[in-house]
Amino acid sequence: MGKQMTEMLKGTLEGIVLAILSGQPAYGYEITARLREMGFSDIAEGTVYALLVRIEQRGLVDVEKHPSEKGPPRKVYSLNVQGREYLEEFWRTWSFLTGQLERLREGGR
Repeated sequence: MGKQMTEMLKGTLEGIVLAILSGQPAYGYEITARLREMGFSDIAEGTVYALLVRIEQRGLVDVEKHPSEKGPPRKVYSLNVQGREYLEEFWRTWSFLTGQLERLREGGR
């Protein structure tokens, strides 16, 4: 992944992860695997886990601990009402930005 892609992804990764969680609850490794399936292969697990800590602290997700066959219990994240509202705002912002960028690409009309 190039530097420009990495920088753009930093600003949108939170929304991408919330969108993944809007489909179904998941734990960190599942989210990372889904991102990789989507082509975001350079995203480190540590980046995803740090982001999950931030969105948990901001109250955008609910967390349940599920037993794990190996090691400590897994934290399973699910989008809550506040997270859904935040995701809706993310999509509105995304739509606005992509629309404006398209206009610029087409010559500013």
